[in-house]
Amino acid sequence: MSPRYYGYILRQMCQRLAPAVRLARRALALLRPQEGPYWGYFSFWMQRTPSLEVFLERDVRYVPAFKKTVFWNSGLEQHCCGVIAWGLKPSGMAAEHLAREKGIPLLRLEDGFLRSLDLGVKGAHPYALVADDTGIYYDATHPSQLENILNSEGWQTPELLDEARSAIDAILLHNLSKYNHAPDAASGLIPDNGRPRILVLDQTRGDLSVSLGLADAGTFANMLEAAMREHPGADIWIKTHPDVLSGKKQGFFKADSLPASVHLLACDVSPLSLLRQADEVYCVTSQMGFEALLLGKKVHCFGMPFYAGWGLTDDRQQCERRKARRTLEEVFAAAYILYSRYVHPVTGRRCKIMDIIRLLAEQRRRNEQNRGFHACLGFRLWKHEQARAFLASTGGRQSFFSSAEKAVARAREEKGSVVAWSSKTPDSLADLCRQNNVPLLRMEDGFIRSKGLGSDFIRPGSLVLDDLGIYYNPEHPSRLERILSDGIQDPELLKSARILRDELCSAGITKYNVGSMADIPDLPSDRTIVLVPGQVEDDASVRRGGCGIASNLELLKAVRMARPDAFIVYKEHPDVTSGNRKGALSDSDVFGLADAFVRRASISHLYAICHEIHTLTSQSGFEALLRGLPVCTYGGPFYAGWGLTSDRISFPRRRTLNSVDELVAAALLVYPAYYDWDQGCFTDCTAFLEKLKHSLPDPKV
Repeated sequence: MSPRYYGYILRQMCQRLAPAVRLARRALALLRPQEGPYWGYFSFWMQRTPSLEVFLERDVRYVPAFKKTVFWNSGLEQHCCGVIAWGLKPSGMAAEHLAREKGIPLLRLEDGFLRSLDLGVKGAHPYALVADDTGIYYDATHPSQLENILNSEGWQTPELLDEARSAIDAILLHNLSKYNHAPDAASGLIPDNGRPRILVLDQTRGDLSVSLGLADAGTFANMLEAAMREHPGADIWIKTHPDVLSGKKQGFFKADSLPASVHLLACDVSPLSLLRQADEVYCVTSQMGFEALLLGKKVHCFGMPFYAGWGLTDDRQQCERRKARRTLEEVFAAAYILYSRYVHPVTGRRCKIMDIIRLLAEQRRRNEQNRGFHACLGFRLWKHEQARAFLASTGGRQSFFSSAEKAVARAREEKGSVVAWSSKTPDSLADLCRQNNVPLLRMEDGFIRSKGLGSDFIRPGSLVLDDLGIYYNPEHPSRLERILSDGIQDPELLKSARILRDELCSAGITKYNVGSMADIPDLPSDRTIVLVPGQVEDDASVRRGGCGIASNLELLKAVRMARPDAFIVYKEHPDVTSGNRKGALSDSDVFGLADAFVRRASISHLYAICHEIHTLTSQSGFEALLRGLPVCTYGGPFYAGWGLTSDRISFPRRRTLNSVDELVAAALLVYPAYYDWDQGCFTDCTAFLEKLKHSLPDPKV
């Protein structure tokens, strides 16, 4: 085996050992004396919350405790300046006792309203937390910081309310909720029979938001009776809580004890998609009641959730402390923006609500695309991990096959799809899938892949899954081509593309992000400098998109013929320079064709000193377009034929784009998926680039 493969095995071992190393560090931290002030927490479970210090913007430390007894070591007690409890759970007894005994502040934490993709009971880490030094939002028996905000004046600035309206619009657009693992409800899940459709929301037994929301089991029975009494002849449906469906908890309603006229929705679907099918909503303290308000539904509250008592709901109970009348935008701004704190799991930094909305929207989009069964065909062993990651879904499964016939048969049996690495996909596989009516997905590296080469077994940060073809093959349409042909209509997406393009150029980010300032040639000032990026000669993009040119030497000859007076800089592909792939040329090969032969220089530095890029199918042409450089193509790359390049080949299927930002939006924001290996989750392009950028040296150095 090659040293590259041994390096891959070593990295795999380190990644597998990482959780044990983190646990050992936490254990050793208990023995470390404390030298400065900190906030203590006493629930071992809270140690699993990443970025807790970032959420709270203060030093925190776990201190062992049992009920009201705290087990201090030397110096810990002296430096503890505040304590943290998780809501009003029994695990917070030590924190409450210590705060009273020492007269130090107590801060209560709880999940935020846009928490995560999957359920907390399944171990999903929160992206949002609330921190309350007064009470906690679901406890209607006492004031909370949220309640105090809503009772006060002066915080409702036009900028804040505009931000709230934008966030509400985005949440409704992407069907986001506290948890976002469930698929959208099928059309007609609640049938429209011409009668009012009343949705009654169940919750879980033992939920503190019920008992502290002035409700109990009898409240749920009364709620159902009221819904039936107030809407005779209506269709009444009860929505089961997702924690009950997962088997983790029990609800208040059971199917065998419901009246015959009441229907139970025992399926896990996204809340907003279900709420859209209801006319009115009955709830106790469920967050879905507030989400129903976002949709403009009439909401009847039988408990006292955070959004009740402000004039937005039909309240069956009263809270004398809640005196103000608030608009929907004001309650949203107070709860989701002022009261909640957000930390992006990929960057590990505090962020705004719109950053988390973008992240959850992307995670939910990928989660839905990956539902079902995937028969992965022909993947090398070291790529199994990549396939599992980029096909991950809360409702998905994967199996690996070496036989096309077996993969297609299993996919047909499971009503799933076949996934194959695009360059290893024979034409016969597409025919076999068509004959069996099985979808075929081709997987390939994205356009901003990683810090390092794939041929060195560096894991990709982005991949594409194409259900039509693949972007580097101009012989057939691809999903990217379809996106560009349909057009990018969203102005916000085009705005994001412009910002992204500026960030890529200023940070010097390319596909592999390798190379240095070494090997930069001396250039004449009186000649046009033409950069010719070399390619891997047996690469699928050359074989499929070379359009008659099959080697780097043929490309150089064509460029010299087209630009006889130019100063041509030939840049060897990094996979070729490393010795991993085919396509090496000698100095004598390029003599008379290229004026400079560059092997190890970073291509991002070459963009800054060249006037034109001439390429076969290299992604370097796309990266040059982002930087405003003229690009001439000699083959059929994905960015040719859209009116942005000078092309040797014509592309009848492709239309003229309005700007390079359309290409950027499609190729970098819509088409690929981005994955963070440290957190084990999908991410959005912006966060992926931010993390990648901080791992790279200064491009100006």
